[in-house]
Amino acid sequence: MPETTPKGLTGLAFGGDYNPEQWPEHVWEEDVRLMREAGVTMVSVGIFSWALLEPAPGAYDFAWLDRVLDLLHAGGIRVDLGTPTVAPPAWFYRAHPDALPVTADGTRYEFGSRGAICHSNDHYRAAAANITTQLANRYADHPALAMWHVHNEYGVPVSACYCESCAAHFRRWLTRAYGTVDALNEAWGTAFWGQRYAGFDQVNPPRTTPTVGNPAQALDYKRFADATLRENFVAERDILHRLSPGVPVTTNFMTALSQCDSIDYWAWGREVDLVTNDHYLITDGRRTHVNLAMAADLTRSVGGGAPWLLLEHSTSGVNWQPRNPAKAPGQMARNSLAHVARGSEGAMFFQWRQSRRGAEKFHSSMLPHAGTDSRVWREVVQLGASVDSLTPVRGTRTVADVAVLWDWHSWWAQNLQWRPSEDHDPRERADAFYEALYDRHLTVDFAYPEADLSAYPLVVVPALYLMTEAAGNNLREYVANGGTLLVSYFSGIVDEHDAVHEGACPGALRDVLGLTVEEFSPLLQGDRVRITGPDGSELTGDVWTEFVVPGSAETVWTYTDGLTAGHPAVTRNRLGEGSAWYVSTRLGAQGLDALIGWAADDAGIAPRADLPRDVEVVRRTGESGIYVFVINHTASDAKVPLEAPGTELLTGDRAAGRLGVPAGAVRVVRLDG
Repeated sequence: MPETTPKGLTGLAFGGDYNPEQWPEHVWEEDVRLMREAGVTMVSVGIFSWALLEPAPGAYDFAWLDRVLDLLHAGGIRVDLGTPTVAPPAWFYRAHPDALPVTADGTRYEFGSRGAICHSNDHYRAAAANITTQLANRYADHPALAMWHVHNEYGVPVSACYCESCAAHFRRWLTRAYGTVDALNEAWGTAFWGQRYAGFDQVNPPRTTPTVGNPAQALDYKRFADATLRENFVAERDILHRLSPGVPVTTNFMTALSQCDSIDYWAWGREVDLVTNDHYLITDGRRTHVNLAMAADLTRSVGGGAPWLLLEHSTSGVNWQPRNPAKAPGQMARNSLAHVARGSEGAMFFQWRQSRRGAEKFHSSMLPHAGTDSRVWREVVQLGASVDSLTPVRGTRTVADVAVLWDWHSWWAQNLQWRPSEDHDPRERADAFYEALYDRHLTVDFAYPEADLSAYPLVVVPALYLMTEAAGNNLREYVANGGTLLVSYFSGIVDEHDAVHEGACPGALRDVLGLTVEEFSPLLQGDRVRITGPDGSELTGDVWTEFVVPGSAETVWTYTDGLTAGHPAVTRNRLGEGSAWYVSTRLGAQGLDALIGWAADDAGIAPRADLPRDVEVVRRTGESGIYVFVINHTASDAKVPLEAPGTELLTGDRAAGRLGVPAGAVRVVRLDG
């Protein structure tokens, strides 16, 4: 079995991307000295250095990298060594311009950025395998090597290419997937609009067409593009496993739904030795710590619940959003330790030293332009000490209370053209349901719809437009065996080929929900509907309504106005030992809180009224003990009840009864026993 923890790293990882090639060599010794001062334990090196390592085809210069790794090793700093295949050199593109990707409308990108790669291109694949082999042969036994870092952030900025190489590759992929062109025609529904194919050689990528194209073709192309990226990762990974055994291989994910929508991370999580992730706050004025928690929970989940590693985030502001505010004092530590609470084995940043040149020179770093006499540097040093004090949590696992189902294939399908309403956004529903669970202080595992759900008292489905028959059967069995299911509208509608399940909607969920939907009735922009409960209380919905016809389900809330007045808005179906709830409109925060409260009552999940809003309480458990993380995102001091006395790891103080957590602070208690 491959190693799953960084080799030679005895504590949590703390550090960041290190790009010494951007600086004169005399700066490198200062870098290592300051890294030691800050408590850095590992840095990522060489991610964008292909042009320096191979300045001409077949001509290599490893001397500078030798000196960097030797210097880091002498300083006691482990290395996450990159394969630089995200940024081929200019000479490569001059020799192979067909390796530059082509958009759906036929535009070929140019050299001069990053990630401009056609992943089906044979010349790129050969060159990437070669530089990976060269690096592995040279550094497999280097004493500083902790892990291998393949490529960088697959899926951004280019996730798909539409060139002729990709067309040929797509045809081969379809042949393996379907076997015969008749099977493809059936799956894609090509009888519609006369799109039938007589052979695979007639199939092209879904390039720009006069009007909307075949949605099943578009969905399969997203699958193909994701699989093609993964093929290239696996090719590099296998070289590294063969030449550098015992050293884990990873690539940095971007699991946040706000950052990458083109990668099926369920599939990728099975291919890496250690799940790693990059996360950056989206400064849209919302509660950014909730998005962070959601991304961390999703990252942990794609790794099967095992510990993972935050490989990049920012010390302060970034520079690629319309507005990039600095982080408030203490926010860097709260962000970092919130990731640790939710399973990360450390906190690493982009990047170590702030660049003077290039596109990201205004992106914050551990060592800013202002140098060591700066707030950011002082907070970095303090954070390094905090991370070191949390070494005992290494190897423990985060404990979840509920599961949220998510599937990237469903997201891809839902976001194709010509749906009943462009205002229904599956990411918005996922965010909204997650936030409602967060506000009830429930820690979330994300789960694949066909996964074993028996460990969770409550399973939430915010948006699963695409659902296989197997997933529907899985949910029915889950409820029948005593689980509580909560489903939001427009879920279970189509199968894996974007074909509507036979019969009334929601086909895959009809039985478990005990109802049918006779007709969708999306609302016009700005319109709202009222729904009334059995006690006469009212909530409002927008975006979506449905004509729901109960079967075995009971009506809990009813539409009181609009086209669907008098029809069920919220239902509950008792099935076997469990129950399944359904909501057919888009509820706001108040409505979602009420809805989740009803479902939580069914599931036997007690409310946590003793915890203040925006004070996170998350547990990690393992052989070394039980650890309670408390993160206070508010401007007021908070008190949180502890189930047992223990030792607070960041201060060394004893803690019992009600734990005091100052405004904006973090406390981590190892419980006695």
